[in-house]
Amino acid sequence: MGDVAKLAGVSHQTVSRVLNHHPNVSGKTKERVESAIAVLGYRRNTAARSLVTRRSRTIGVLACETGQFGPANTLLGVEQAGREAGYFVSIANLREVTGDSVNDAIAHFRNQSVDGIVILVPHPDVLAVLREVAVPVPIVAVGAGAGNQLTGASLDQRLGARLAVEHLMKLGHRHIAHISGPPHWIDAAERIKGWQEALGDAGLEANVLLQGAWDAASGYRAGLALANHPAITAVFVANDQMAVGVLRAVQEAGRQVPGDISVVGYDDQPEAEFFMPPLTTVKQDFEELGRRCMEAVLRELEGEGANGEQIVKPRLVIRSTTASPALH
Repeated sequence: MGDVAKLAGVSHQTVSRVLNHHPNVSGKTKERVESAIAVLGYRRNTAARSLVTRRSRTIGVLACETGQFGPANTLLGVEQAGREAGYFVSIANLREVTGDSVNDAIAHFRNQSVDGIVILVPHPDVLAVLREVAVPVPIVAVGAGAGNQLTGASLDQRLGARLAVEHLMKLGHRHIAHISGPPHWIDAAERIKGWQEALGDAGLEANVLLQGAWDAASGYRAGLALANHPAITAVFVANDQMAVGVLRAVQEAGRQVPGDISVVGYDDQPEAEFFMPPLTTVKQDFEELGRRCMEAVLRELEGEGANGEQIVKPRLVIRSTTASPALH
């Protein structure tokens, strides 16, 4: 930093101000400092900086199931928000969710001296383990229902399910099935509750529930089973991947979408608008979720304390897979 200051003809403190984006630096001075940095190839010594600030500028992210669209994009949202806030992200991806694997990951983060930890594991067992672990850094949990135990940020899964079912009911559907994700996932359980609540509030029965595994193959199998329920005129599917399988199964069974059965998915993955027909689905803002998580971590690092669970609301995207049952 002294070499940069000498080449730019400024003080050591001025270089520090430029590096830390201090507002009280003139434009010309900033240009001279940045030019000197480029000429000398200066890079901050993060280890030395950590000794001074007592911060590593690193956030640990405990994740699993990152092959799935939702967790993968939530992870990307957290990484992007971390970079924008000037933090590196260290990821521990669990192969299986057990008490030992969670404790090992937390120990790994502590060895790295992370400043905070984001939990991106949609299983209630993980939250139970964390309640029993003493961790001297802020922990933020991502996922529906996490706010009762930890500071967190989540997408309102029940609201998303209600938006899907209420849309179908407004079209006139009264027999609406649901294909859920695995029951041990917090998000899957919340979407089931939203489906049940929406139908119950309308005086309708939630009596056709099929379980999937987040993939197209399980959606296909569930779709074939639904073909044996002629009374079912609509189905709310817990993610877009399973909805792909449902669309194929329904068509193979000789029924048309949406002419015979309407389909609503969840996530609004980029391919959803190119399905045949284009899929009506519930969109989740993973970028916003990541930003809220980082805000929660930074608030605690600055001593501002928890601000409750940050809720990100989904929205319904209506395309071509839903229509009135009057068309049947």
